[in-house]
Amino acid sequence: MIKRAPRIEREISDDGIHSMHGRYMRVFSSLGCPGLSLKETLALAARHRIEGVELRALGGTLDLPAYFRREFGEPAALADFVATQAVRVVGLDSSLRLVGRDEARARDEFLTFIPWAEALGGVWLRVFDGGKSMDGRELGQAVDTIAWWRRQQAENGWRSGIMVETHDSLLTVSALRRFLDAVPQDTALLWDTHHTWKGGGEEPEQTWSVIYNNVSYIHVKDSVAKTTSRADYSYVPPGSGTYPMARLLEILRRERYAGVLSLEWEKQWHPELPSLDEALVSAEKTQWW
Repeated sequence: MIKRAPRIEREISDDGIHSMHGRYMRVFSSLGCPGLSLKETLALAARHRIEGVELRALGGTLDLPAYFRREFGEPAALADFVATQAVRVVGLDSSLRLVGRDEARARDEFLTFIPWAEALGGVWLRVFDGGKSMDGRELGQAVDTIAWWRRQQAENGWRSGIMVETHDSLLTVSALRRFLDAVPQDTALLWDTHHTWKGGGEEPEQTWSVIYNNVSYIHVKDSVAKTTSRADYSYVPPGSGTYPMARLLEILRRERYAGVLSLEWEKQWHPELPSLDEALVSAEKTQWW
């Protein structure tokens, strides 16, 4: 039986991660506009009345710490700049996997995000699940990685927290149960709803029934059943595909989900897609989210 923790309810407030009661916060990932600068990314969000941004790519690079060093020099300068903007930075996306190779190097790279996340007031740091099955040795490595992070966090007094994305192995209810039974009860999940739906073959209601206590952040996107060289589906502008978004929103409103709902428009990986600007227009016109 899965362990149940008090529901995680977080509000994105001035300092990044707090509790919220009432409604979710709409943001988008900069994966959809990878060539833009931070200033341009925040301006795009403001034009579309989007409350926050999740940073994955900026200025043509996925190495956010390197971009911040080049553009701002010191974490305090980044914080000063963001403080003047109307749109919030709610998270930084790392490439760390709980289950992966070259563990020491991956952890060192992850730690380069910390000064910037802390300067922003303590924001979410995305990490991947990794692995293929999340059992046995994989589960042990995942537990060890989370324990390593928690030691680092406690020893340094960091306010930032990690959220584990359902990306590789955490796609089914059975895998999620194994994982949540093994990790601390307050482990936060970033639920990639399209991955569990397409990759795991499970409906949003099934996934939510197991992870609702731990979800603090959600990725959304839309697609149609058109096979490509990469998958058996193709991404399409929000509101023009078959992802059961209305059912997801019904769940979130009924359950008073008050975390982040982030459009992950994968322009970085699929350059043939329309611009993020067009995707946001589509989402608005169809009242998709």
